[in-house]
Amino acid sequence: MADFPREERLSCKKDIDRLFAEGNAFVAYPLRVIYLEEAVDGRWPAGVRVMISVPKKRIRRAVGRNRIKRLVRETYRLNKSELVESCRQSNKYLHVAFTYLSDEILLYRNIEKAMHKAMKNLFGKENIVNV
Repeated sequence: MADFPREERLSCKKDIDRLFAEGNAFVAYPLRVIYLEEAVDGRWPAGVRVMISVPKKRIRRAVGRNRIKRLVRETYRLNKSELVESCRQSNKYLHVAFTYLSDEILLYRNIEKAMHKAMKNLFGKENIVNV
């Protein structure tokens, strides 16, 4: 699993609204992670769908926002395999939103540490829900 296909991107407005209304959240600074786990209902196959958000209020320039989104997307792509496989085996899908919280453009290694922490936390929560 070395790619980030369009099918793994959360883009349906209805699903995004439901994620923010009903989802649970935690912070792995500089990322706020909002997630919602559901059983497969035929609309989406089992797996993970992700959304990445960098508020204009935090990072004013589009160049910076796009850079951060690329970094977060890349760190997610490199660390997603365990989480995706777990969701597929348990026949569930997980909607996840990563929101950037810092007012500065941080280095890749800082975002990578936050993503490791977020994945560890998501994987742990996902396993607790399935037991």
